[in-house]
Amino acid sequence: MKTCAIVGASGYTGRELLTLLARHPGLRATAVMTARPGQTPEPPAFPHEPRIDALDLQRLASVDGVFLCTPHGAASEIARVALQHGKKVVDLSADFRLRDPELYQRTYHTAHPAPELLRTAVYGLTEHARDRVRSAALVANPGCYPTSILLPLLPLLRHGLLDATAPIVADSKSGTSGAGKAPSERTHFGSVHENFCAYGVGSHRHSPEIWQEAGTDRIVFTPHLLPTFRGMLSTIYVRPAAGVDAAALRSCLQERYAAEPFVRVYAQGQPELRCVQQSNQCHIAIAASGPLVVITSAIDNLQKGASGQALQNMNLMLGLPEGDGLA
Repeated sequence: MKTCAIVGASGYTGRELLTLLARHPGLRATAVMTARPGQTPEPPAFPHEPRIDALDLQRLASVDGVFLCTPHGAASEIARVALQHGKKVVDLSADFRLRDPELYQRTYHTAHPAPELLRTAVYGLTEHARDRVRSAALVANPGCYPTSILLPLLPLLRHGLLDATAPIVADSKSGTSGAGKAPSERTHFGSVHENFCAYGVGSHRHSPEIWQEAGTDRIVFTPHLLPTFRGMLSTIYVRPAAGVDAAALRSCLQERYAAEPFVRVYAQGQPELRCVQQSNQCHIAIAASGPLVVITSAIDNLQKGASGQALQNMNLMLGLPEGDGLA
């Protein structure tokens, strides 16, 4: 039995990890802590809630792996300590997703807390980084929006199947849990109920992450807030390269993901949130629409977009079956 620590266990992604680990046959959470030094956790409000302890970095020495479910900026120092203890680290924050410290500073408006670790961090889009994740000490878990966009786009870009001069439009919608547990005027019930809106237009901090991993800044990304708690659907508009049609794009994705247990490419029909909620699945569909091809991609933002993918990565890092805890 392997053991792990969850730092930031009171947030949505930390709670989701605890749920997944409860059914994991080979990995157990033995250190469940808050994210901030000096913070005294509140006692559980209900009998089924786990006890969350104060942050104690010395406890990281006694586990095999560490999940960091912290706000960006707070993960770096904890990661540094865990790595000094020789532990495997999966960071669910944004601290290690961007490889360039100057780009991080422009995106998050603060200097990177541990730039020396950026060189060793592996971007953990599991289906495209499996071998590197296996041998990594530090994995940057991708953001939820980038996961929903990159999984369908990367194979098409790498095979040159898209028009290299045309913009790619990624129109993405997320449930409110993507904004985290801390309440805000935008995400409280009165603002979300029977409402729908775009936000971060032209300025969302996931755009540089998407451009970095896709190798192009032609992707125009606009996020929207759905009046639901969990689930994410991206509608991506692309212009195929000359001589390429929707069937060729679909065939490429079907071939690339045929052996992947957590990615399903539809032969017909369209994915819906209810098809992927409470799962680590990404469902993808492709359809022609005039001169363009429309790709739809659905995930659960708390699982494939966060905690599920993090567990996928940690399983690989600890030598456990990749799908354990994710059935």
